[in-house]
Amino acid sequence: MNFRTPINIPKSNHPIDYYSKVVTLGSCFSENISTKLEQYKFQYYNNPFGILFQPDAIENVLLRAVEMRLFTEADLFFENELWHCFEVHSELNNADKDDMLINLNGILTYLNGQLQACTHLIITLGTAWTYRFSHTQKRVANCHKIPQSNFTKELLSVDEIVSSLNNIQTKITEFNPEINFIFTVSPVRHLKDGFVENQLSKSHLISALHSSISRFPSSSYFLSYEMMMDDLRDYRFYSEDMLHPNQTAVDYIWKHFVESHISYHVFPIMTEIESIQKGLTHRPFNPNTEQHQLFVQKLHERIEQLQEKYPFLNLS
Repeated sequence: MNFRTPINIPKSNHPIDYYSKVVTLGSCFSENISTKLEQYKFQYYNNPFGILFQPDAIENVLLRAVEMRLFTEADLFFENELWHCFEVHSELNNADKDDMLINLNGILTYLNGQLQACTHLIITLGTAWTYRFSHTQKRVANCHKIPQSNFTKELLSVDEIVSSLNNIQTKITEFNPEINFIFTVSPVRHLKDGFVENQLSKSHLISALHSSISRFPSSSYFLSYEMMMDDLRDYRFYSEDMLHPNQTAVDYIWKHFVESHISYHVFPIMTEIESIQKGLTHRPFNPNTEQHQLFVQKLHERIEQLQEKYPFLNLS
């Protein structure tokens, strides 16, 4: 008897290897992916403007970076003794307005360079629910804990999401014709919106994604949401909040990402890096023994051999 419905994910025509340069953007699940990329020492740049959930918010920061539309004082507002920007996450808030502008524009400039050199852009969509600030009638990426009464909650239509996704792929490809897109829908449950509302939101994202990426040969879809819903399908794969995938689920989804979107040529290198990482975290009972000193010497020799081929690897 078969008690699971495993999902077969097609292999990418443009897999990631150690010479690839990856940018990851989007919801908190992109943090899980970037943590794994860091663990295996791939070249990546993650969520420079913090976690962003909505497709229009991701579109905004990407196109701002491509077009180098610098942040100005008009993009900031002062609340609760801090300067904020509705386009970015609250982790970038600052008590000093000038420092915040310098920081935002420094990130913007760096992201511009990363997108120009990027081989893979991984975008994780979290929700189709968005908020419009009543005083300006503009949609925001983050409400910055301003009272809810100042916002109107809206559900992005499928057509609106398709428009954002098409715009992202068109503009970024014009900027960097060599780039490949990997889209996914976050498996995190946004139950603050409600059970029905969360499913409605995810369905809008999925419908829009499949409509959009079919028009772009450099784009692919990774089934992280489907794996969580239809393969794992059990609360034991959630963290204590029952909203986020736990480490077991993240590891399982990552395994499938590796099999479908990482070049099999680098699997031996990933295994070697994992072994070295374990060696570096090893804590001996007596570090002064000859046996341990020999272990450390051989470990550093293995690191040097890898770094000769991949000088950007930071394994110290």
